[in-house]
Amino acid sequence: MASTLVVYLHGFRSSPNSSKAVKTKEAIKAHSTMSDPIHWYCPQLLASPKQSMDMVIEYIQANPVDRLIVIGSSLGGFYANYLAERYQCKAVTLNPAVRAPRELAPHVGVMTAYDSDEPFDFRPEYIDELCALQVERLTRPENYFLIAAKGDELLDWKEMVDFYSGAQQFVLEGSDHGISEYSEYLPQVMRFISN
Repeated sequence: MASTLVVYLHGFRSSPNSSKAVKTKEAIKAHSTMSDPIHWYCPQLLASPKQSMDMVIEYIQANPVDRLIVIGSSLGGFYANYLAERYQCKAVTLNPAVRAPRELAPHVGVMTAYDSDEPFDFRPEYIDELCALQVERLTRPENYFLIAAKGDELLDWKEMVDFYSGAQQFVLEGSDHGISEYSEYLPQVMRFISN
């Protein structure tokens, strides 16, 4: 009996309650069977990139499985690159922040999370922590599936396409950073992680 762990990593100031996380969880649960169980892990990531990755790595190591798959949205896609390179596993990245240190440098300071009033303190040292996690080049592009939206209002889809050269790619005409019609593309995500 082969077991799979799917780790879903949400974006900056987001949470496990984001619509893409919830929809992916539902699809994963529907695919999981007694003979081919799929375990789901979608933690609330911390403001500190290092602490976030330490927490996820600790969970992965404490829950050994036959297959590991990471899915990440935006900043979560940046983290997914790091984990996929570390574990040489499959990764699905949804409008990923391929250069998160540069993208997030202007966001240092205290703000709130998107779906709560909780203060979110993004400190200057967290940019250094992101730099330490930066993947410069994918060693096995065939392990990756990129979904990038040309209508992303926050990140440059062309940079994503270049970074994931050689990977399976699905570039959306229009759409937005949150990929609001994500449900339509979920079957392709499931197909990629099932093979």
